[in-house]
Amino acid sequence: MKLIVGLGNPGAKYAANRHNIGFMAVDRIAADHGFSPWRQRFQAEMSEGRLGSEKVVLLKPLTFMNLSGQSVGEATRYLKLTPEDVIVIHDELDLAPGKCRVKLGGGHAGHNGLRSIHQHIGENYHRVRLGIGHPGHKDRVAGYVLSDFAKADADWLDDLLRGISDGAVARAAGDGPGFQNVVARRVAPSRNQGAPETAEKPAPKPAPKPAQPVKPAPPAAPQSLGEKLQSLAARFK
Repeated sequence: MKLIVGLGNPGAKYAANRHNIGFMAVDRIAADHGFSPWRQRFQAEMSEGRLGSEKVVLLKPLTFMNLSGQSVGEATRYLKLTPEDVIVIHDELDLAPGKCRVKLGGGHAGHNGLRSIHQHIGENYHRVRLGIGHPGHKDRVAGYVLSDFAKADADWLDDLLRGISDGAVARAAGDGPGFQNVVARRVAPSRNQGAPETAEKPAPKPAPKPAQPVKPAPPAAPQSLGEKLQSLAARFK
């Protein structure tokens, strides 16, 4: 069994925030893969289903981001899972918008949701890091993550969420590289998309016709005997 956790804040006020991309991802997985209706348990909304041969519980903590570990810890203990069975999907400031990276273990990099999970199950769990970009200065981070995605983000965000859902079976099976490949195929534009059009080449000029060979003048007709005698006589005049 795998526990896949999407991080975010509960309530309509936060639903479209950048910080809630984890909630968006597990919502897409549940909808696309026929999971059970969401119900409240483990201080969270949970949904059950299968991804391939793997039984999976999806979790959206209702504790607010900074206390996410309370919900994740309770679910992990009740389901008798190890930290390695837990996959957390979260927003990542240090990745460009639309980028996706997987990771096992490591620090929380200042992310309060991960910090809380560290406190309850340790750091040796899997992460799916979803890039939202950085506002440019640390003083702007709180306002940035708690703001809605811009309209200009709609296309890449939809592609990213579809890619995560497409690759969810591979991620649940432990195939991190396979999962990333599936996401990349959905998100990355085709090789030819956006390539500048080449200018139409002018039609090649026809090759010049070869010069016609000059025909030699026909040889003069031979003089008759009378003409020869007249010519000879003229020379002695």
